[in-house]
Amino acid sequence: MQLSPNFSLEELIASEVAARAGINNSPGPAVIENLRRLAQGLELVRLAVGSCPIHINSGYRSPALNARVGGVSSSAHVRGLAADIVCPQFGSPLEVCRAIAEQDFETDQIIHEFGKWCHVAFAPPGAIARKQLLTIASASKGYAQGLNPVA
Repeated sequence: MQLSPNFSLEELIASEVAARAGINNSPGPAVIENLRRLAQGLELVRLAVGSCPIHINSGYRSPALNARVGGVSSSAHVRGLAADIVCPQFGSPLEVCRAIAEQDFETDQIIHEFGKWCHVAFAPPGAIARKQLLTIASASKGYAQGLNPVA
């Protein structure tokens, strides 16, 4: 099912971890609507990175999958409102994060995670976007304000 011109439901719910563990990662109707919102946001992200293709490492996570990967229970991934992405044709994950942050569309969170990918999340319908810009270098150090290089 195509959710937007460049993003399908299948790619937003795909998970190697779920497949290996036999976890059903199928979303319900309410989450599918959030995934439409996410896909529309990712269209704006795609424009921010010069229309380069975006690879989604992690999109929707069922509660079981989220627990399996160690995600927090309040994760926007569980609600279908976040994706972890890379865009090698554009640049490093930090460059992707910064390109998104420079745009005038509203994101709830942009997180440069472990120097490996960009987490981008959108607020649920009716909520005000927090516009958080964060970096996490390691679980032990936690989150730092801003989009920073990871050593």
